[in-house]
Amino acid sequence: MENKISGKRSKPRLSLGQIINMSVGFLGIQFGFALQNGNASRILQGFGANVEELPNFWLVAPIIGLIIQPIIGHYSDRTWTKLGRRRPYFLAGAICACIALCLMPNAGSLSSLIAPLWIGAGMLMIMDASFNVSMEPFRALVADKLPNEQRTLGFSVQTALIGVGAVVGSWMPYILANWFGVPNTAPEGQVAPNVIMSFYVGAAVFILAILWTVVSTKEYSPEEVAQFEEEGIAGEEGSGSFFDIFKDIAHMPKAMRQLGVVQFCAWFGLFSMWVFTTPAIAHHIYGCAIDDTSSKAYQDAGDYVGTIFGTYNLVAMFFAMLIPFIAKTVGRRKTHAIALTCGAIGLISIYFIKTPFLLHFSMIGVGIAWASILAMPYAILAGSIPLKKMGVYMGIFNFFITIPQIVSGVANRPLVKHVFGSEAIYALIMAGVLFLVGAVAVLFVEDKE
Repeated sequence: MENKISGKRSKPRLSLGQIINMSVGFLGIQFGFALQNGNASRILQGFGANVEELPNFWLVAPIIGLIIQPIIGHYSDRTWTKLGRRRPYFLAGAICACIALCLMPNAGSLSSLIAPLWIGAGMLMIMDASFNVSMEPFRALVADKLPNEQRTLGFSVQTALIGVGAVVGSWMPYILANWFGVPNTAPEGQVAPNVIMSFYVGAAVFILAILWTVVSTKEYSPEEVAQFEEEGIAGEEGSGSFFDIFKDIAHMPKAMRQLGVVQFCAWFGLFSMWVFTTPAIAHHIYGCAIDDTSSKAYQDAGDYVGTIFGTYNLVAMFFAMLIPFIAKTVGRRKTHAIALTCGAIGLISIYFIKTPFLLHFSMIGVGIAWASILAMPYAILAGSIPLKKMGVYMGIFNFFITIPQIVSGVANRPLVKHVFGSEAIYALIMAGVLFLVGAVAVLFVEDKE
């Protein structure tokens, strides 16, 4: 469609099938991410890390994301190859992530060279860097390809496919142990076979899903991008220098700054949940001692955490498809506020649960929040970003994901050890309270429909 006044075309609407194809790669990313979230803590504890030390290792992810994503966004805005400008980055990230997924649970077999804990931490670092290289271009790809009126749908479809990958990835260790009889225990200092095999499966799914998007999705050429109208958003071209990133940070849109508060609360809480759910459930519900990391009960708790993480991702998968309709009715800000409130209720309710099965009901609220966290901030933000700077601003927006995780990692160690008495369950309650604060803050964000 051509704008008769400006002479520029609007981006064409895509079919649902095209939107799905361009988002399948995120299914693979989230499969690997779910395996990391559900199992990294117990892998590291099995290699000798104490519960209050876990945030130190998890800090690697947000620090790497803080550095890498704006750089990847900046250069992917300016990279044009036969594969386009986004696809080369998430293909390279996928290859590196697959290598790390295969090596991390096998760190114990390399103990003659270096302490397994440090090998595991190093593989976690490589894995996180690879996930970040793959992830940011996918966010920008949705905004690149879709007109404004389809972006909420695009990010919702992406969230639904994230849910599919995360559900299967989260459940994989439990499925292998309980359906196929793969052992879930191992000698001290080693990783259980069901976890190792799950990481192998995750590596295969990751690369195949990325290849699906690379093959099935065509990106717009520079000439086509130049023809599209900017949907009312003006942006300076810039010199192309790396230092343009700092200029872009200084001139970030108002909506991005306002969303920073919301994102801080949400991602501080999420980081706490990912790090501490396994030790919290093991101690608070399964009755394990705080320093118990090798017993059958602890391993059962770790497997079960994978199933409840799968539940919140399953809920997110279905709720994501409802988001466009809810947002159309009550607006994007209220939709996100309601979802974060549901997540807060879910996290806080864990304290009152003594039966593992009931944890699935808590995860319903978390899943609703997770679906919205993955979709609504980006849908709100996309309308305020210049088309030519979509990649770098999506990368800069990642600051508001990584910085709260870094703060959470630094703050949680003294909090859990000295304030919470090494009882990780209180970190989950704190996460719920922060979700509530974020729900209030999003109501004040500027949203250009």
